[in-house]
Amino acid sequence: MHPSTLAKRGTVLLFLAVVVFYFYGLGHLPFVGPDEPRYAQVAREMFLRHDLITPTLGGHTWFEKPALLYWMMIASYKLFGVSEWAARLPAAVSGLLTIAAVYCLGRRVERDDEKLRGYGFWSTLASATTVGIVVFARAASFDIILTMTATWALAFYVLYELEENAKLRRWFLVGFYTFIGLSLLAKGLVGIVIPIGVVGLYHLFRRRLPQRNAFISLFWGIPLALIVAATWYAPVIWQHGWTFIDQFLIQHHFARYVSNKYHHWRPVYYYLLVVPLLALPWTAFFIDGLLQASRLLRSTRVPASDRPGDRLSELLVFALAWFLFSLLFFSFANSKLPGYVLPVLPAAALIVGERLWRLSSDSTAGRWPLRITAALSLLFAIGALAYAWSTGNLPPSLAFLFATPLCVAGGFALLSPRKPAASILIIAGATVVVMMVLLRCAAPAVAELESSKHLLQAADARGYSRTVIYGMQRSDRTPEFYAAGRVVYGADGEPIMYEGPFQVIGESRRRKDFVLVFVPLKEVSQLTGMASAQTDVIGNNGRYAIVAVNYQNRER
Repeated sequence: MHPSTLAKRGTVLLFLAVVVFYFYGLGHLPFVGPDEPRYAQVAREMFLRHDLITPTLGGHTWFEKPALLYWMMIASYKLFGVSEWAARLPAAVSGLLTIAAVYCLGRRVERDDEKLRGYGFWSTLASATTVGIVVFARAASFDIILTMTATWALAFYVLYELEENAKLRRWFLVGFYTFIGLSLLAKGLVGIVIPIGVVGLYHLFRRRLPQRNAFISLFWGIPLALIVAATWYAPVIWQHGWTFIDQFLIQHHFARYVSNKYHHWRPVYYYLLVVPLLALPWTAFFIDGLLQASRLLRSTRVPASDRPGDRLSELLVFALAWFLFSLLFFSFANSKLPGYVLPVLPAAALIVGERLWRLSSDSTAGRWPLRITAALSLLFAIGALAYAWSTGNLPPSLAFLFATPLCVAGGFALLSPRKPAASILIIAGATVVVMMVLLRCAAPAVAELESSKHLLQAADARGYSRTVIYGMQRSDRTPEFYAAGRVVYGADGEPIMYEGPFQVIGESRRRKDFVLVFVPLKEVSQLTGMASAQTDVIGNNGRYAIVAVNYQNRER
């Protein structure tokens, strides 16, 4: 069979496998943590009100994030009903679209040089199996939405740079500015900062200004991006004015970036530790690609259009600018969470893809990244088995399921040095298997500690399905989705948090009825020991208990 036919079939099989993998088990876990349930609930409230403009949470305006994710969730709710699966579907679709952008760039550089055939496949494989993209594509998160829109914006600019047809070049600029507008809808001002900053650094690396058409496009392109973004920003500002500007722009943009107001401070080097973890299992290949930076930069003085055989170098320089600008921008923010830096991963996949392609097609290519990756696979496998044996916190069967594919991948790569392509494919397959094992077997136990879903179901079964929630834990906002309409909010629009037994008993007395409260396990006895309260401890998830409390007047 002709090699090109094999490549096409391999690409089709990869595409089908990735789609199945990204859609698999989206509804298997309950919402966890502070963000997923709130985003899903905001979208549900907008959906039920038939309102695409004003985000609300518990009936209070909630201007922390823009509307694109909510719109995608609303469309999903409309098609499939309100559920965890429907709420996470936009993230999975965004993950797949991000991978598709990487594939388009890979295929574009292949088109001009037959010697580059296969680069698109390997870069797509890298992006589809990068742990950071896989994980965030399974969560109701704005970070993967921004990653998708920013990736497509930057992909269109690269296509513009590489294309020679004048008409197509104009359309690629239209795509660039349109996706900048969508990025503004995805996560606010960072949606324009990242694409423009990356393009600027790329041209600095190239030691030349953008072409004349690119400069002229600013006069119509920026208005186009603003028109796209104005589909939400214009009506929301019209309806809410300064309240929106203050909360959305001043508090959740500038104050979040320059201060620790939201208690997410991390040191400036934080993402230097996070990115290698998010880039697994391809971290060693990524580091190897970055080490080639000086060679790539020295090769960029001649425009790509004058060197059609060197398109790959131009793409890698762009990827390098993409990675460095995004990393520096997020590193100097005072507020840091792992997901913020997610937009660097498509750039990392393009760099990793070149290393994988070169290793699979060039027998003289350095193989230390493959050896390091194999060694890490074996190390993780041994670590899982040792942890299960020494602590008993991990069932041996689960440790074995986790360790087996890693041992196979690591062992094959070390014992078959003459088969690098097969080793890479087995490592990618092992990553997929491990992620599925963790999703099906390990994640539910962890999610149980981070979610109130099953506790609230137990309370409903006990007859408290209409009882209000007065007192939550700060680390768990899942009651806002699973007990929507029953959570008591304060004047500031935030749920009432548990502060002690007298607080809850006082509220029960005022209401003359039961209230439900989430109490840390170590404090349950304080509440149940109060003489003025009738209590019903419904259950616990290992971190806190849900308790029904009713005030008892002992003077009667």
